[in-house]
Amino acid sequence: NTKVRAAQEARLTKLRASRDGEEAARCLRALTAAAASYEGNLLDLSINAARARCTVGEISDALERQWGRFRPAHGVASGVYLSEFGSSEPEIEETVALAAAFEETHGRRPRILVAKMGQDGHDRGANVIASAFADLGFDVDVGPLFATPAEVALQAMDADVHVVGVSSQAAAHLTLMPQLVGLLQAQGSGAMVVCGGVIPTQDYEALHAAGVAAVFGPGTRIPAAARSIIDDLNQQLAEREGE
Repeated sequence: NTKVRAAQEARLTKLRASRDGEEAARCLRALTAAAASYEGNLLDLSINAARARCTVGEISDALERQWGRFRPAHGVASGVYLSEFGSSEPEIEETVALAAAFEETHGRRPRILVAKMGQDGHDRGANVIASAFADLGFDVDVGPLFATPAEVALQAMDADVHVVGVSSQAAAHLTLMPQLVGLLQAQGSGAMVVCGGVIPTQDYEALHAAGVAAVFGPGTRIPAAARSIIDDLNQQLAEREGE
C-alpha cells in the first residue's frame, strides 16, 4: 500500500505539472461559485473541470468550500442485538457473565474503541459490532470514518480503552494496522489491538507479527469474538500485575 500511494502521488505531481494550471483553477472557482449561488449545472461544470485535468479530490474540495462535508453521526444503538437474538441464549448469557466478572475483577467494564481507518467508508459492520458489544457488557467508543492511525491512537489514549477493534474492508490492513500498533506502543498504551472484516487468511500471520492480537474473519460469531477478547484481556492484565 505504501508503494501504491507513492506511485499515485507521483502521478498526481506529474498531472499537475503538465496541465494548464490557470484553466484548472478557473474551472474549480466556477464550481465553488455555482455551489454558492445555486445557479448553473454542477454536472456540466464538473465535466469541464475533469477535462481541464482537475482531480476528483479537487472537484470535491471546490464544492466542500461552500457546502462543507457530511459527517455521519456515530452512536451505539443499545438493545438491538439482544432484542434480535435474546438474552437467554446460552452463548450470550455466558458472554454477558464473562463481561460482568471482568468488571468485578478489574473495577470497570471492558472498554473497546471501534475504529475505521484510511479510505474505508464501509461502516455497517463496525456499527453492528459496536451495538452488539454494548449489549454484551462492553463500554463502547465509536471512532469517525476515514481516521488516520494517529487519530485512532489518540482517541484510544484519551478514552483509556482496553481494546482497539479495527474494522477493515478496504485492503489497507497491512499498512495501517502496523502503524496503529506502533503508535500505541510508542505512547505507552497497553491497549490490545484486534481487527476484523474482509482480510485474506494469508495476511493473518503478518498481522500477528505486527502486534495484532486477534483477527476475526467473515462468519465469526459475535459472542465468540467478545469472549475471546475478554479472555485475552484477562490474561494480559494478569501478566502485567505479575510483573
